[in-house]
Amino acid sequence: MIALARFQIDGYVRSLRVLQPLVVIFLVMALVLSQWPSGETPEDTVEAATGTLGDVPAFLFFVWAWTARALLDAQPDVQRDLSAVAARRRNVPVFAGLLAAYTVNLVLGALALASPLLQSVLVGVPASTMLTCVGLALLVNAAATALGAWTSRAVIPAPGTALLALLGALVAALLLGLGPLNPLAVPILDWVRAAHVGPAAFTDAYPGIALHLVLWTAVVGGGYAFVARRR
Repeated sequence: MIALARFQIDGYVRSLRVLQPLVVIFLVMALVLSQWPSGETPEDTVEAATGTLGDVPAFLFFVWAWTARALLDAQPDVQRDLSAVAARRRNVPVFAGLLAAYTVNLVLGALALASPLLQSVLVGVPASTMLTCVGLALLVNAAATALGAWTSRAVIPAPGTALLALLGALVAALLLGLGPLNPLAVPILDWVRAAHVGPAAFTDAYPGIALHLVLWTAVVGGGYAFVARRR
């Protein structure tokens, strides 16, 4: 599985499709660096920096889902079939693709979070709050990867339909959090609200948000694996 994941990452990089999310990530880094957190008091500055720590994973959720779809679609159908034959088990290429997408998204996330984490260190954000951001990013990455995989060619062969499905899924994942169907949504609004309240609220809200993300990812990722291995 590791070899197949490395093979897919290599193909994604060589096709230069990786440049698309990289451009977006560098724009995010430039935007964060251009807006240094500030406030009337040191506490206000810390709260502003903590808010950024919540905003960046929320934005990255959309980038990560898009990247996962692009990486999984970089492999031609015939090559994917050959990989399944070589692996002797149909579930191995499925999980290898998810691993490859998650790994690429980790690199993109590390680049995007470097700026806000540096700001947080300099303004005195508690270490526990920064660790909360990192843990949140790891879970949000998994959720976004699973969602993006559902709109890959292995599930939706038509590119135009897949793109519309991705946009619709991203909007639904956000808007469902506004009403009583919040358990079905990715809790983006929950962690953004908590982060903008302050470090303590952000850290305290993390366990519940983490459980929500783990369960959501398990259902969505498990469903994708079940469907994709039968394609």
